[in-house]
Amino acid sequence: MRRMAWGRAGVLWGLLAMAVCAQAGEAEDRRDILAVEAALCRAFEDADTKVLERHLDPGFTLVDSRGVVTDRAANLAEVASREPRYRVFRNQDQQIRLHGDAAIVIGVTHIEGDAQGQAFVADFRFTDTWIRYPDGWKLAASHASRLPASP
Repeated sequence: MRRMAWGRAGVLWGLLAMAVCAQAGEAEDRRDILAVEAALCRAFEDADTKVLERHLDPGFTLVDSRGVVTDRAANLAEVASREPRYRVFRNQDQQIRLHGDAAIVIGVTHIEGDAQGQAFVADFRFTDTWIRYPDGWKLAASHASRLPASP
């Protein structure tokens, strides 16, 4: 049986190649998650429950800024009712931590809209928990805390 001798250089090149591949995979995961987050924001603006159904985990829960816990069905019903109605729903300052097939995203959501005939503008600090499935990333849980109004 013939033994393959890699030597130190071969081992180093192999480790470098693995590291480059891992970084490329992480970069792709980050892009994918940000793309789905942006799609969800547009879905809230457009009241597009089909997009929400596709990207929210079946067991999705939201802890809103008042501490109320709601499930996927309640969130879909609220969006379908257009109450509140969102004119602007945008995420910013997102930071992503990857953990294999799970990811945690923190950031700020800026929202403008109307609720019960009254206009509102608000910013929320959010934490989103994502899970990777064979068909893509799905939002499993979200928590939002209202930020004080800017002076």
